[in-house]
This record gives sequence, C-alpha cells and structure tokens, in this order.
Amino acid sequence: VQLQASGGGLVQAGDSLRLSCAASGRATSTFAVGWFRQAPGQEREFIAAISRAGGNTLYADSVKGRFTISKDNAKNTVFLQMDSLKPEDTAVYYCAASPLILPTPSKYNYWGQGTQVTVSS
Repeated sequence: VQLQASGGGLVQAGDSLRLSCAASGRATSTFAVGWFRQAPGQEREFIAAISRAGGNTLYADSVKGRFTISKDNAKNTVFLQMDSLKPEDTAVYYCAASPLILPTPSKYNYWGQGTQVTVSS
C-alpha cells in the first residue's frame, strides 16, 4: 500500500483545512486508516481513525468535535476535515494503514510522507 497525504498549509486560528490521503496498491475498503501528527520535539500523536468500510471512527480527545475523518472508498481516499484550528494543531500530519482501527502508531504498517499544517495565532 502506498499512501500520499496532501492538503496542508498555513492558516490562521479558527480557519479550516481538509487533508487528503490517497491510497494506491490496495483498495481502502480493505484496511483501516489513521491520521497522526508530530510536532517538533514531540512524539507522534494519534488524531483519528476510520474502519475499513467507514462505519466506525475513533478520535483523540484533543480534536473531538473539531476534526472529522471520512472515507470515499470509490476514490480510494480518506479525508480529515479540520475546523476551528488552533496554533497547537501545528504539526506534520501523517496518514497510515492498519488492519484494525486503533490509536497506536506501532500497529500501522504503511505510512504516507506527511503534510505540514501550520496555524498562526
């Protein structure tokens, strides 16, 4: 599985961004996808995950109510809609594939290259 994350950028606090994770090599309906982020000097942090069929989702408390993960299996793409962005959301965002919907980075087998999100105050 190859994953390509995109959609990052520089925005102001309160703005929105939508990240995309395009998959190739396997259909997104065959694996769960998680989004993670990593700020400089910090560990990789779980953000959200969605199940194979897209019916189940999981969110970190820090983004619950602001971020929404969704999946378009027809387009082999997973999205992360990020609303009400805060400066503390600044990080490199990664998407990853796993057999199961889990919050643990080590359970994900395939990773995209990351996309930078910077939120100014």
